[in-house]
Amino acid sequence: MIRERHLFGPGPSNPYPEATRALAEPLLGHLDPEFLRIMDETCEMLRTAWGTSNARTLPLSATGSAGMEAAFVNTVHPGDVVVVAVNGLFGQRMTDVAARCGAEVVSVDHEWGQPVDVDRVLAAHPSPAIVAAVHAETSTGVRSDIAALGAGLRAQGADALLLVDAVTSIAGIELRADDWGVDIGYAGTQKCLGVAPGLAPFTINDRAFARRVERPRSWYLDLGMLGGYAGEAGVKDGGAGQRTYHHTAPTAMVASLHAGLTRILDEGLEAVWARHQAAGDALQSGLEEMGLELFAAQGHRLPELTTVKVPDGVDSAAVRRELLERHGIEIGAGAGAYAASVWRIGLMGRNARPDAVLLVLAALRDVLGR
Repeated sequence: MIRERHLFGPGPSNPYPEATRALAEPLLGHLDPEFLRIMDETCEMLRTAWGTSNARTLPLSATGSAGMEAAFVNTVHPGDVVVVAVNGLFGQRMTDVAARCGAEVVSVDHEWGQPVDVDRVLAAHPSPAIVAAVHAETSTGVRSDIAALGAGLRAQGADALLLVDAVTSIAGIELRADDWGVDIGYAGTQKCLGVAPGLAPFTINDRAFARRVERPRSWYLDLGMLGGYAGEAGVKDGGAGQRTYHHTAPTAMVASLHAGLTRILDEGLEAVWARHQAAGDALQSGLEEMGLELFAAQGHRLPELTTVKVPDGVDSAAVRRELLERHGIEIGAGAGAYAASVWRIGLMGRNARPDAVLLVLAALRDVLGR
């Protein structure tokens, strides 16, 4: 978090005060019984956030990109067919990671700004091992229908595992991993969870775990070893405080995530989703009233991350710089081919509130002269 600056980009959100204070608490050892209690409670709260009962739900000790790698490296066997729905930068990254794991990748490409076409994805291959998609595409501000994708796989009687990127969706919009048939999911802490970047909330169900790679290419991300360390399935070797040792966990980050999740669940997960929706609706209406054009397809826009087309003749970088220097507001540039033609404005975590909407709209009006 940058002091005295408002972060409305797609990157780190201002953490909740509780999460920030937790980072400043005296450090606990990674095998301290008090830390193990915090870890267990954090895993349980993550199950609620994911909408799952999966025993193997834990915060991986790395950012969301490592969550992506853990998802693929533990489940892709050489030669497996992996169908990836690509409608933005992070779908593209999925294809790269899957290929590095030895998969035969079938990329189902979409126009950026559009949601995943479920029928096209389901028809892409008759018997894939894995179907992967991004729930909330951070590069475009688009929500895709993961519930329909999971239902389609079940209706086909497909044996494919459903692997989902929920980095920008967890604790921001509805997410029900078990109900939707999600087998493997990964997320990040720095978006709607409102915690500093550094952990990857991860979940994998029994069906996917039974099909895992026994000796994955990554030792650090080997879920067979990580699970016991995090107390997966009640593994406690020899009594309280004794776990399978794997690595030195970032104890302050886990404590911060614990505090952030406590705050979210105290408010109520559905109330948090509604708060994000209200803030996003207000921002998007205000931008359109200013004459700005939204980028993501109508009906599929994320409330927590709004993408806006940069007006003709406007220098995107200059506007972003002026917002930061004059108003202390940071918004993000676009991604890929849209780096200079799209802005990304995030209202995530504690920034999903009416005063933040008014602040960013007023600043944009000032800088753009509208």
